[in-house]
Amino acid sequence: MENQPRHIAIIMDGNGRWAEKRRHNRDFGHAKGVERAREITRECAKLGIEALTLYTFSTENWQRPVMEVNFLMKLLLRYLKFETQEIIENNLRFRAVGFTEMLPQPIQKELQRLTEATAKNTGMFLNIALSYGSRQEITQVIRSIAADVKEGKLALEQIDEAAVSARLFTRESPDPDLLLRTGGDQRISNFLLWQAAYAELYFTEKCWPDFTIADLHAALTTFQGRERRFGKVLRYHESRA
Repeated sequence: MENQPRHIAIIMDGNGRWAEKRRHNRDFGHAKGVERAREITRECAKLGIEALTLYTFSTENWQRPVMEVNFLMKLLLRYLKFETQEIIENNLRFRAVGFTEMLPQPIQKELQRLTEATAKNTGMFLNIALSYGSRQEITQVIRSIAADVKEGKLALEQIDEAAVSARLFTRESPDPDLLLRTGGDQRISNFLLWQAAYAELYFTEKCWPDFTIADLHAALTTFQGRERRFGKVLRYHESRA
């Protein structure tokens, strides 16, 4: 593949609605969503994508019914325990991005264990966005910079885009080139607002459990057909190259 994105970010939306349409409870949809995440992760690694960020649980998701949140936490814990071998065998570098201190203690321990277990891997970054909110992330960065300025560790002239990016949860990965959302909604829902400033957006009506490898390839084909100017004007022959 040529001209493929270095970093793909995915909002895996529609699990609950997918299940309800099939007269199952929402938990069934979330479980199917985990299976789909496994398949898409494998394919992205196979294609040589440098980083994949999956929006798994947002800061706003804590407002969902307690029973659903509890199931999601149990599902997450099971994933972290049983996917370790696959993640290692696929040479992935696991990272949890978000306010993970809000998660149950057993999950925090598993996140740390899996991060350490894959630290020496050299393949694709697998970023799992957990208890993540981009406005909250940016606010935290502002506080961190303000504290350093107050303590004399950072001068005002040193505050630039690079200084902000270096403090983000995703600082180890390149900014996303392609932000993909399933489930029919066409918004980015407080996800990677800073990082996705120049990302190509791709929306599909398909709910996440129905999103196949063929659908991923279709999104990549669409990405490859787009002209990314980053505010510049390309000469005619460059735009047609």
